[in-house]
Amino acid sequence: MKELYQDIYQHESALKFGDVRIGIGSSMWPYSVIRAEFNSVIIGKFSNIQDFVMLHVGDKYNTEVGDYCSIAHRAVLHGCKIGNNCLVGVGAIVMDGCIVGDNVIIGAGAYLPPNTVVPDNAIVVGNPAQVERTRNNFVANRMNAVYYNLNAKHYQVNEFRAWSDPDVKRLIKQIFVQVSKEKKLLYP
Repeated sequence: MKELYQDIYQHESALKFGDVRIGIGSSMWPYSVIRAEFNSVIIGKFSNIQDFVMLHVGDKYNTEVGDYCSIAHRAVLHGCKIGNNCLVGVGAIVMDGCIVGDNVIIGAGAYLPPNTVVPDNAIVVGNPAQVERTRNNFVANRMNAVYYNLNAKHYQVNEFRAWSDPDVKRLIKQIFVQVSKEKKLLYP
């Protein structure tokens, strides 16, 4: 898929401290906070850290977010590793030592206690979180990250209604076709 832009969008109210590394095309939305006083926070390319998200390192662990991930509003990631193409739902909490596979959906409000391991393609819900079912969430999660990438591109030029723009809707349809083809190649 053609990379839409090479910048990192960081809203003026978003804060980051310490050893924070953010990949191209990623974004930090209003009031998100990343703290890495020791250890590191590493965010892959084209991922989004949405409004009021808190990322912090653990005593023994970095916090890592893969490529094309969406960390939704008010989520907390603390010393954990999130795979590629994941969606961490609104208000979810992922604690120290957790390892989340690729193409995972963590449901809104889910709590993953320390050292939880989540397999690829899982849908995880509850407190404590458990795998509800499995399915390949690659396309849905990748498209969510693409939406945020396009939105960030528009926010950079003070356009705040990108998702209602007919040109953006057409582009999203084209990207959906590309992402669906990519899934078939990756997961035959």
